Amino acid sequence: MDCGRELLRYLAEQVPRIYCLEAEPCPQEEELALSLLLQPLEYFLFGEDPHVSLEKLQQSGASSQLCGRVFKEGETTYSCRDCAIDPTCVLCMDCFQNSIHKGHRYKMHTSSGGGFCDCGDLEAWKTGPCCIKHDQGSTMNSEFDLERAQKLFRVLLQYIADMLVWEENDILPAELHVKEDTYYCVLYNDEHHSYDHVIYTLRRAVSCSHKEANTHTSLIDKEGRRAVKRGTYESCQQAKRLIQNSEQISLQPLRVEILHSAVMAHQSFSMRLGTWFQQIISSSVGLRQVFCQVALEPSPTAGRASLISRLMLHDAKLYKGARKIIHELIVCSLLMETEYKRLFAIEFTKHYKQLQKDFISDDHERSISVTALSVQIFTVPTLARQLIEEGNVIKVIIDTVMEMLSEHLDNNNRFHFQGYNSDKFFRIQVIFHDLRYILISKPMIWTNKLRTQFLEGFRTFLGMLACMQGMEEVKRQFGQHIEVEPEWEAGFSIQMQLRHILSMFQDWCASDEEVLLRAFKECHSTLMSCCNQPFHGEATDSYMCKHILHARPYRVSQEPVTVHLPVSRLLAGLYIHLCRTGAIVHLHEYVDPAHCDFAYFAEHPLRCLVLAAQVSAEMWRRNGLSLVSQVYYYQDVKCRDEMFDKDIIMLQIAASKIDPNDFVMLVLQRFELFEVFNGSCSTKDQELLKQWNRLTEEMLHLFIIIIGERYIPGISGVTKEDMTMREVIHLLCIEPMAHSSLVKALRETGLENVISTVATFKKPGVSGHGLYEVKKECLQEFNPFFYHYSKSQRSKAEDAQKKRKAQEGCDKALPPPVPPPFSQAFSSIVQLLRCDVLLHVLRQVLQKAVEDTTTQWTEAMVQRAMHLAAQALLEEKTQLEANNEDDVTFDFSLKARVSFFLLDIGSEHGKSLFDFLSKLKGLPSLEAQKDMIQWTLQMFETVKCLRVKSSPLAATSMDQTKPEENIQDKEKAERKRKAEAAKHRQKIMAQMSAMQKNFIETHKMLYENVPESGAQGEPSLSKERGAVGPRRGVALIEREVLTCILCQEEQEVKARAPAMVLTACVQRSTVLTQCRGKETYNPLFMHPDLAVGTHTGSCGHVMHASCWQKYFEAVQNTSRSRLHAEPIIDLENGEYMCPLCKSLCNTVVPLIPLDPLPLHLESAELVGQLLTFPRWIEIIMARINGENRTIMDDELVDQSQPDFRSILSFGVEAPKKFSDSIGNMLTVCATTVYRVGLKVPPNELDSRVPIMSWNTCAFTIQAVENMLLDEDKPLFGSLQNRQLAGLKAVVQFSAAQRRKSSQAVIQNHFMGMLGALIPHMNDEDSPSVLEIDCFHLLVGLVLAIPALYQEETVDLEPSAISTAYNHLYLLHLVTMAHILQVMLSFQDTPELTGEDKGEDARLALELLKSVAQHADGFRTDAPGWYVADQVRRGIAPFLRCAALFFNCLTGISPPEELSNTPVSSDSQLEALCSYLALPSNLFSLFEAHKEVVSQLLQRYLFWLLNFLTLVVLRKYPRKQNRLIDLPEDYSTLLNQACHFQCPKASDDERKHPTLCLFCGAMLCSQSTCCQEQLDGAEVGACTAHAASCGAGVGMFLRIRECEVVLMASKTRGSTYHAPYLDDYGETDPQLGRGNPLHLSPERYRKLHQLWQQHCILEEIVRSQEVVNVMFAFEWQML
Repeated sequence: MDCGRELLRYLAEQVPRIYCLEAEPCPQEEELALSLLLQPLEYFLFGEDPHVSLEKLQQSGASSQLCGRVFKEGETTYSCRDCAIDPTCVLCMDCFQNSIHKGHRYKMHTSSGGGFCDCGDLEAWKTGPCCIKHDQGSTMNSEFDLERAQKLFRVLLQYIADMLVWEENDILPAELHVKEDTYYCVLYNDEHHSYDHVIYTLRRAVSCSHKEANTHTSLIDKEGRRAVKRGTYESCQQAKRLIQNSEQISLQPLRVEILHSAVMAHQSFSMRLGTWFQQIISSSVGLRQVFCQVALEPSPTAGRASLISRLMLHDAKLYKGARKIIHELIVCSLLMETEYKRLFAIEFTKHYKQLQKDFISDDHERSISVTALSVQIFTVPTLARQLIEEGNVIKVIIDTVMEMLSEHLDNNNRFHFQGYNSDKFFRIQVIFHDLRYILISKPMIWTNKLRTQFLEGFRTFLGMLACMQGMEEVKRQFGQHIEVEPEWEAGFSIQMQLRHILSMFQDWCASDEEVLLRAFKECHSTLMSCCNQPFHGEATDSYMCKHILHARPYRVSQEPVTVHLPVSRLLAGLYIHLCRTGAIVHLHEYVDPAHCDFAYFAEHPLRCLVLAAQVSAEMWRRNGLSLVSQVYYYQDVKCRDEMFDKDIIMLQIAASKIDPNDFVMLVLQRFELFEVFNGSCSTKDQELLKQWNRLTEEMLHLFIIIIGERYIPGISGVTKEDMTMREVIHLLCIEPMAHSSLVKALRETGLENVISTVATFKKPGVSGHGLYEVKKECLQEFNPFFYHYSKSQRSKAEDAQKKRKAQEGCDKALPPPVPPPFSQAFSSIVQLLRCDVLLHVLRQVLQKAVEDTTTQWTEAMVQRAMHLAAQALLEEKTQLEANNEDDVTFDFSLKARVSFFLLDIGSEHGKSLFDFLSKLKGLPSLEAQKDMIQWTLQMFETVKCLRVKSSPLAATSMDQTKPEENIQDKEKAERKRKAEAAKHRQKIMAQMSAMQKNFIETHKMLYENVPESGAQGEPSLSKERGAVGPRRGVALIEREVLTCILCQEEQEVKARAPAMVLTACVQRSTVLTQCRGKETYNPLFMHPDLAVGTHTGSCGHVMHASCWQKYFEAVQNTSRSRLHAEPIIDLENGEYMCPLCKSLCNTVVPLIPLDPLPLHLESAELVGQLLTFPRWIEIIMARINGENRTIMDDELVDQSQPDFRSILSFGVEAPKKFSDSIGNMLTVCATTVYRVGLKVPPNELDSRVPIMSWNTCAFTIQAVENMLLDEDKPLFGSLQNRQLAGLKAVVQFSAAQRRKSSQAVIQNHFMGMLGALIPHMNDEDSPSVLEIDCFHLLVGLVLAIPALYQEETVDLEPSAISTAYNHLYLLHLVTMAHILQVMLSFQDTPELTGEDKGEDARLALELLKSVAQHADGFRTDAPGWYVADQVRRGIAPFLRCAALFFNCLTGISPPEELSNTPVSSDSQLEALCSYLALPSNLFSLFEAHKEVVSQLLQRYLFWLLNFLTLVVLRKYPRKQNRLIDLPEDYSTLLNQACHFQCPKASDDERKHPTLCLFCGAMLCSQSTCCQEQLDGAEVGACTAHAASCGAGVGMFLRIRECEVVLMASKTRGSTYHAPYLDDYGETDPQLGRGNPLHLSPERYRKLHQLWQQHCILEEIVRSQEVVNVMFAFEWQML
């Protein structure tokens, strides 16, 4: 003890110096704590260097066989469905990956925090209890002094307990007293106050900034408390008052305490000691056992609990951080040792009631409450049984619940939950989980003590059920509608919690015969003592069909009734188990048969069923929705197995024990239909007649269920698998269903064991999910009156089966299936079908239908009556086939043919049931039941044949083969009809084909001269002619008449007409980028990396410009008026949704008619003789310079220099004029492209506006080419109409844009672009040819060159001939530059060998040598064939883009080769060259223009001497961007997420690892630690990453949530299904189902196309339109 005092004195001296004494925490706090506090303790513990000791322990394998890893919130856990003892047995990621369970059927789930890994627990697993890591076992190591460890642990654990359970006004012990007089005002976390409220309060109370208050609040939420002020006691007291006085009246006050600085220091060190203890005891079994001994040893102070009990009992008062430390300490110590786990469980059970009381009073989640440890204790089978035997834990748990709910008991000792506290009630319900845990594993061996204690707990449980029996009774409201809806959810919440518990209690009882019998006796006694809804009248006699019923009256429609009857239903369940196990024969030894009043047992369940029928008949409408909801849940899958199903079973029990006529009369009486069928009651009230009809339907349906529902073990000889199969069959008879839908509809285990027997699986496509379809052979089990069908399900199933039968050519009769025979105890139920009273009821129903008293019968009544008759006939047939006729007493068919003379009603009073049935055939109103009536009559004949023994085999044969013959005849007739129809169709097609050929021959000239409209890829008139140059083909221009989607008026597209516009969306794109995060600062020269482009897409819908303007204004006005809803579109940026297809748009593209530009071939050839390539360059340069000189050296040309206007001599014409409307729309579109592309405010006068128009044209074409290459489609003819229309409109818009800009600006841009190809020796501003994307350059030059023809006083533009040569020479020039780009970019060595044969290889080698002459260090050892091949591959994308561009610009049709073969085909190059007027051997360009090229080449390579060493060259063809490769197994991704460490945070709080599918970066989303500044605002990691990686567009996979997030801006995003499917073809967002997931290549491909086709923004908006929420998610914080 002296040693302990010295240690405390040392701590009193050192701890305040290290922790909290100063105003700010010391940055070296952890280092000082290690060196001054923890290391001395370790030296004392081990007696040597602690590092040496710990290494020895690690080598000796002294750690535990149990893993015990405590799960953090959000961590992924795994459960093996094949090997786990129960669903609570889970593994951590590491143990699962290293275990045998990885190859089994497993489930994945996200932990809510608090549990631990069960690896190594032998009781948790059937096989493979240990992973490889924990399979070595544990050994005892005691090289160090355990007695010394015990002393040290006792002092330290006592110190931790004293400090953590510290009260505000406690005084420090003498050993820890300090002179410092500093205090802290400490604010604690709670779940009542919002973040904003706490921030506001702190700013007001302690005068801190918003940022400081936000930091305080975040840490309070994370750690549970925070010191918000440091100072004297008085100043802290004042801060406390201010904090608590700023409360709203409706809120509880914030918890604030004033603690001495020394207390704060010691509490901080106590927390650190908790983690130190975890590290120390995890290294050695011996140390862990010492710690357990110290923690559990009784306190030397009288009246004080053990240290661990003190901490548990104080748990609710501890702050969040301290709780976590204590819980983790308990897990890694007491729960890791079997014996100490037992002792701890006993201690836990001893304090169970107090712990639960504290939890209910607390406001923190259960995951950070010590009560959450119950799952680790109660689910261990051996431990659970010990706790039942030694601690009577069942009674303890139920007593706790009853004490918590005692305030809700009324004067009759029944629960009444009116005005309950929902939060408190929810916490009380959590206690039921512990009862489930205790009962999870039923015992195989029973001891007398276990029997006694279990039955005592069972009696306590019955006491609780007795308080529920008859609770919340209702009484039918008459006259006025109920004013206040009564509370009903609480009762059903408890019922749902008890659903599994009731089943488990029954399973426990059924596992031992004595326990089962005694439990039945106790349940019977409890039921008989219940006095809910008693009778008020004396028994009376009722007469029907010469039978007398002596019963007490009770009218459900007038007297109280309830749906809560758990004791009655438990008794029914126990009785079934008695029958199933055979223990029923001993029941008389425990319960006096005279006291078994089965009519009374069934009384309350029957009332409940009558209530449901009356609600269905709308007799309780004035009682409001609360009663409708109760009846719904009573029959719903969530509750029905322990409510509705048990009521049916109780009625079946009663029906098997009571005289059949008495039972039917009792049911008639409770349904209040006795007088109706007795003929002593009549009315003309239509409402009452409707109610009687509906009640009759429900009553007949009840008889169908009682007689036909036998798929319950004990009632018949079926198994649980048979039950599940029948449920699945009937669900799939409604419609094919997904696996998850089946699981949800069944809520049963064992589905996988039977599903393959009854259903076939249909795999999903690119969308949707996999579906199960019922097998054809299982359809014979279909029962249209299956008792688990809702009304709508029954209707759907019946329609589906009748439709199926009609398609198969069968009759539409839906007879009942042949049921399994009743067990001996229930065999008398079938006598109901032959009893006089039921036959009388059936006859009455059919008689009313025959007499056509329309208000007194319905088709549903007749259908149910026939179904009952069919059930009876099947039963009789089955008995006759199995026995001799003399042994069969079931005589329904005989009684049904006997006439009734009971009542003299109508002219048909003497007819039999059979007679009425026969007359139903002719009723038009029963046309839908005709086949069923026929089937029933045939069955009468079959039974008759079996009875008279007139060749029963023949009769059976006739019965079986006749329908088959009919079916065969029908099928044969159907096949014949189809064959004749096919022959007739073939004849008609032949005639049409002949007529078509004749028409083509007659109008041959028409077909030769006029192509089909709209065909994109048809050949031109001359196959040799292309789209460029003097020999280009003729564009086939058609009159284009379009319809406005808004006003539906037609208009022809003309230049001088009002504008027609296409809806369009302009967006920045990185789809083609070769270098993410890089921006192009000079839009005139797009870098080859294509870092960020501007894409313009269209949905292809056309409007008048004026209509669009009106629509857009209307959208703005409407959206601004909706102040309550988050807008889907961004009005400030001009967004709107297409009126037709609802695609997102932000501009319109004006439709400009194509200019045919007719070209005279002979004139063009004459011009070509004068306008050679060198001459063309001279003329262009002269025009640019504006004087009689060029920038080129004199030796470049031999001819005389051209003058300034030489360019005009080769043909000019007046420019085409546009209407003002088109001009305005050109400005609108160009301004949008400029604003979006450059992220700047709109400015139509900016010189960059035309550049951005050309750039969007080029980039859009490149994106289309990339998409076609990705999908391997032909270059022409593959685009959808909307894509093609949009592309043509964009090209024509870009070509027309120069008319809206200053010609001087356009000329200046042209000079700049041309300067990159014809460079000045002394010009340093022009970029290198390697720094320019050649296709962007080509588009800009082609669209800008007409500006050179502009004169000061006259508007001119080049003629068709001038345009042809301009296009040709610009294409040649840019093509040669691009060839050089490709040649300079490849530096690798060919892997294959080839021969340098052929002209292309020779010319390639010559060019390579020419380049090497001007570029020192450039390699020349590459063979010519390789250079030629690399150039062909590298230049192909450029040529494809150029072909698309000139096709849209000129309208000249391409060769067939480009429309028939995919773009990846090697044979396309020649066709492309032909279409673009390029030589097929591209190197001959350099040969043809050798003199000019040599000079240009020298100038190109002037820059390259230094450039090649400074820049990484871009390889051609460019790499196609794809989404990153994902692993096939989703658990691999989860493993990555499990090991993910946030780069900016050191804590172990839950993170949301999120994977960028564009680049593969792993990000920490939805976390304050990784927020960044973007455009002056705080945004999350994903938003910031999307801005740099995808130009604001992002596609992220949230790994733990298993969902894809699409983002398109800081404030816009949506979720999308992850491309991972389980074995049933379904996605699993949030890992809710937990099935193993595998990558679906089709789904991932769809995501890839969504990105490549720039549809992410459109998908987001569509998603937001479908799921429009009031408060939008803050996507910018993702």
